[in-house]
Amino acid sequence: MAHRTTLRNVAEYLPARVLASVAQCFPEHRNRRVACMAARCYTKLHGRHRRRAEQNLRLSFPKKSEQEIQQIAVASIEHLFQLAGVDAMVMGRSIRPSTWHRHLDFEQAKAAIPLLVSDRPALLLTGHCGNWELLGYGMSVIGYPMSALARPLDNPLLNKWILGIREAWGLKVLTKWGATPVMQDILENGGRLGFIADQNAGDQGIFVPFFGRLASAYKSIGLLAMKYEAPIVVAMAARRGARLDYEFVLGDIIQPEDWNAQKDPLYYLTARYTHALEQLIAQRPEQYLWIHRRWKSRPRHVRMGKPMPASLERHIRSLPWLDAAACEAIIETSNRESTGGG
Repeated sequence: MAHRTTLRNVAEYLPARVLASVAQCFPEHRNRRVACMAARCYTKLHGRHRRRAEQNLRLSFPKKSEQEIQQIAVASIEHLFQLAGVDAMVMGRSIRPSTWHRHLDFEQAKAAIPLLVSDRPALLLTGHCGNWELLGYGMSVIGYPMSALARPLDNPLLNKWILGIREAWGLKVLTKWGATPVMQDILENGGRLGFIADQNAGDQGIFVPFFGRLASAYKSIGLLAMKYEAPIVVAMAARRGARLDYEFVLGDIIQPEDWNAQKDPLYYLTARYTHALEQLIAQRPEQYLWIHRRWKSRPRHVRMGKPMPASLERHIRSLPWLDAAACEAIIETSNRESTGGG
């Protein structure tokens, strides 16, 4: 079994390295066209993923036409192929301390820079939007290294290769398993931690509004922020045009005094950073991973076929960025889901 696993790892690793080497022989714009062509072929061969993206978009943007939904779904898959097939291959070679200014624009995120370079702990959050690999890497390249939590790739050869690119300029990548003591040590010493904060947290997560539906979010991010009084910066590295050109867009800065004033600080700050991610994604929906099963887990009351509990209703109604109509729509949607109505 071990020998078979090694063969599989090598069989996956070698073509990837060869493809990366060959791609460097061609101009970037041609590689992007090839990546987009591959993405369109993928949407035809794997219709299940395209349909999932379209359904997520329909529910998230009910006012968009079916033509817009289909266009965004395909564009988001093209974006994913460009990230993996082009950006990831040239990022380490193109974005360096002497060249980063040609590819990265921090102008929109300059309000967050003092927090990220101070000696107090801070959390930097993004989602599966834009280039989520680039936030921590970009901060490290410009001279402000940080640590980021990530799941290692199943293939150790590919993992070592990609890890070498990620950590080339000071970014420290932590694996999810056994990372808690390391994260605590980093924050205790005034360091900065990065998270991809839009992953499905399972049935035991905190269910907060996300594009009009309840989505499960991890408690750990909020608990770390509360324990270490660490400000939360929500941002996105958004692609501009058809080349390796990104701007860092600031979504929100959440300070300890913001959540300390709330009746349920953990729910508030989890809902607020999720809302900030939603706003960033809504600006550039074609750069979001709509094939992601973000709403896979459902709240306990939905799984049991019961109405939303009063306590959760109070949490939702307490969120200051939601007006009465938005709260009612979220509650109605959840109750309809409980009764099998969608």
